[in-house]
Amino acid sequence: MQEIPLTADTFRRRIFEWFDVHGRKTLPWQFDKTPYRIWVSEIMLQQTQVATVIPYYQRFMERFPDVAALARAPQDEVLHLWTGLGYYARARNLHKAAQVVMEEHGGEFPMDSVEALSALPGIGRSTAGAIISISTGRRAPILDGNVKRVLTRLHAVEGWPGRPVVERELWALAERYTPEERLADYTQAMMDLGATLCTRSKPACLLCPFEDVCVAHARSEETRFPESKPRKALPERATLMLVLRDPLGRIFLQQRPASGLWGGLWSLPQFDDEQALRAWLDQRFPHAKRETDGEAFTHTFSHFRLQITPSPARLDEMPSEIGETGALWYDAKAPASVGLAAPVKTLLNRDVS
Repeated sequence: MQEIPLTADTFRRRIFEWFDVHGRKTLPWQFDKTPYRIWVSEIMLQQTQVATVIPYYQRFMERFPDVAALARAPQDEVLHLWTGLGYYARARNLHKAAQVVMEEHGGEFPMDSVEALSALPGIGRSTAGAIISISTGRRAPILDGNVKRVLTRLHAVEGWPGRPVVERELWALAERYTPEERLADYTQAMMDLGATLCTRSKPACLLCPFEDVCVAHARSEETRFPESKPRKALPERATLMLVLRDPLGRIFLQQRPASGLWGGLWSLPQFDDEQALRAWLDQRFPHAKRETDGEAFTHTFSHFRLQITPSPARLDEMPSEIGETGALWYDAKAPASVGLAAPVKTLLNRDVS
């Protein structure tokens, strides 16, 4: 890390002057800044851009206006409203945390400290800091992806920020610059600077309030920082997805286990090979007629790539009612309010297009 000729007070003055003119002040969660509303926005904004989040956030708030409403809701409905945002563990943890707040904290978020708030499912140190600073105005540093990018470039911090030694260095910088006043504005300003100017690619350095002191900019190495995680080749897996239609055009879906891949979401039955698919059909729907497999496509996760081959089949007679939990006939023209795995949603949308 290289020191820069900038005191903490001067840093704060510059960031506030920039924010007062250019900062975002009309986002949906910037009105009525309750811990609940800020919490939902912060979880949705993890690894997701503001423009994508806004309509999801508005629909979510309309259906779940407070933590009690969210805690009471079935997980299926929460996942349904989350469908398309990805990283579904966020939604499951959001739902769990709401229930913990109701059951263990009397419906009030534990806002006494970052440690108390980050004990809730899905809330880390930076998210807790953002919730506290924005909703209460108390001092609590943050270090989300935007802030990491600003600080690593400003000081040319070497190394992948996921390494503990690098992360400690960045937290020390975040602590140094966080002021004692205007905490909500400061937190939003740091997020905005990273999201609108100090972007991952093509940063707008000439508009940045720190252009004259940024070490990465002085070296013309803006895009080198923050350094990427050392890459490994992603392993590849393959699966067959059974697209089984009844005479009404409804498609058979199963709910995934609560944990693991697409936990709690609804998906087409999946099989490792043709033999397993055929055995399942012989047992459950022996009169199903197979059709030609569709074109395979790839869905990429953070840790592997999944090649999906849709395997269509149809029933000429109406099936008996499903007498089991975790299975349903899905009508794509009048869809049920259930959370769908992203590639399943893609296939279902194809079916009605």
